[in-house]
This record gives sequence, C-alpha cells and structure tokens, in this order.
Amino acid sequence: MKATAALVRAIGGPFTIEDIELAEPRGSEVRIRMVGVGMCHTDLVARDGFPVPLPIVLGHEGSGVVDALGPDVTDLEVGDHVVLSFDSCAACPTCDEGLPAYCHQFLGKNFAGVRLEDGTSPLSQGAETIHGNFFGQSSFASYAIAHRRNTVKVDKALPLDILGPLGCGVQTGAGAAVISLDLKPGQSLAIFGGGAVGLSALLGARAMDAGMVIVVEPNAERRALALELGASHVIDPVADSDVLATIKDLSGGAVNHALDTTGIPSVVGIAVETTGPHGTVGLVAVPPPEAMLPASMMSMLMRGTTIKYITEGDADPQVFIPQMIGWYQDGKFPFDRLVTKFAFDQINEAAKASEDGSAIKPVLVF
Repeated sequence: MKATAALVRAIGGPFTIEDIELAEPRGSEVRIRMVGVGMCHTDLVARDGFPVPLPIVLGHEGSGVVDALGPDVTDLEVGDHVVLSFDSCAACPTCDEGLPAYCHQFLGKNFAGVRLEDGTSPLSQGAETIHGNFFGQSSFASYAIAHRRNTVKVDKALPLDILGPLGCGVQTGAGAAVISLDLKPGQSLAIFGGGAVGLSALLGARAMDAGMVIVVEPNAERRALALELGASHVIDPVADSDVLATIKDLSGGAVNHALDTTGIPSVVGIAVETTGPHGTVGLVAVPPPEAMLPASMMSMLMRGTTIKYITEGDADPQVFIPQMIGWYQDGKFPFDRLVTKFAFDQINEAAKASEDGSAIKPVLVF
C-alpha cells in the first residue's frame, strides 16, 4: 500500500515529504495507521550522521491504530489503539531478565534500517529500497510497520495523538527516576537539564511521592514549567556561579540521587558530587565520543557512589507504558504539559523547535 513519509536522503537533512510503498506485514509485524509521533533528539542525531543507512524513514515515538496484522499476531485486533516503543529480540539473556533496553541485538534491531533476519526493508519507492524499521517502526509516516514486541495496546478513551512520546523520551526520563534510580517516597533528586527527559524524570519522581526535587536548567520558561510540575527548587546554572554549593545548601548537604540529561562532562562532574552516601548518579544523554568522566574516584569511594548509564529508562515498554498511563489517568503524570503539536508536513519546523528549545516535546499529528 502507499503511504506518505518524511525521508532523510542526505546527512543533515532536511526531511522531505514523499510517497512510498509499504509491504504487507509478515510474521509478527503490525501495520499501524499513524495518528501522532513525537520528535526525539535521537531522530535528529540519526538525521545528522549517527550511522544509519540512507535513504531512511526515521521516527520512533509513534501512536496510532492497528490497520493490519501479520499471520503470527494473535493478541491484537484491527482497530486497536497502540503506542510504539523500541524493538528487542525477546530471546537473549537481558530480554529474558525483563531488560529489553539492553537487548543483545539492540543496535541492529533499532538502527540497522532493515529486518535483521534477511536484510530487507518493508519500505520502497519504485525500485528503490527505502530503509525503515528504525526503532522497529519508522513512524515519520502516515503508516508504519512495527512488531508485536514493540507495540503496546492502550485504552481507546485516551488522547491517542499525544501518547507516542511515552514510547521513548518520556519513558526514558520517568523510567530513569523510578526504575533506574529506584527513587523511594521522600527521597531527594537533582535533575540536570529541564528538557523532555529531565521534566519526565520530574514527573516520575512526583508520581512516586519523592521528597525534594531540584531542577538545574538555563532556560527560564523551562524552569518556570518545572516549578509548575512540582519541582521544589530550580537553579539557573548561568546565573549561579556554584551550582554544587547551592544544591548542597538547599538539600541540607546532599541529595539521595542525581540524574544528568545533558551529556556535558563538566555538568556530570557536578552531579556526581551532589549525592550523599550510597547515592546513585544516572546518565542518559549521548556524550561527545571523546568525553571522559571528570569525577574524583576518592570522593566516590568515600561515599560509595554508583554511576549508571541508562538506556530507555531501563523500562520494559509492555509494563512501564501502562504504568505511566495509569498515573496520567489518576492525574499524577501530566506529560501532556510537555507537548507542542505540529502538523506532519511541518516536520522540519518541529525539528528546529526541538533544536532551539522553543518546544520541549514536538509531536507531529496526522
């Protein structure tokens, strides 16, 4: 069948809106009529040179309606509302442990641009192969081919057009706080960076009844939103010459845990020093390739500090997406406050808004 998609044909973009063809779903594949799709930093990284084959359809925060099923899919029906997340193999040791974000085939399943079993793509344009299967979905398109493994059924009463970011950016931030850092009620948290991932971590912390949550963010509008979403304190790192001292003063000496969403080594160095004994520092951003941790090993030794890099919030989407939706339905997880909607054909404007910070979480709607 035919679909309209946003293609990247050259490193650095732009996204070009073109007609493509989709093969029928096979095996455990699921064809989705897209209703909304979030714009994530990883889409921009892939557009700008992270090694994926070109031309390709990106997009990995999709939400939509099941349109067709492969013959091996028996527990979904045409018409079901779904959220799409990252793909995994379901058969390796980490998948067996309920840690699909660390699937042994994660890179291939999510970045190869083809089906791993035979190297084909379900997308084409005449005789030209269009690479798809990005994060098991390639959802910058009016229709997408996903997999049963990364398709999560949701309640039809929910606002389907904005649910896509639960599959990656929101899941990463909230999961980092709730799962990776194992934040307990009453515990304190310092979050470095108030973008989609950082503010989602704040939402997760509040859903878990955390204590003091401090958000460090240079953008004034995002600091104001953080306060509205439940931050105890916000810090402007441009105006504050000693962020570490300020956090220690606000928290009575140290926070229980810290989360860096910036990937900036100097910021990570501060985050490491904010935590008290037996604290954990979570890192979620993609750092520069040459970056090293600027942390004092002796200081970490004296406090028993744990530093953990986090992928996809350590979440199993089939478990954690319903958990976040439950919080949202209970009024405890207003992730919709992060969303700015764009028409699908405004994808380049949405990308620019993501890059310049004028939108926290752009969502393209069809």
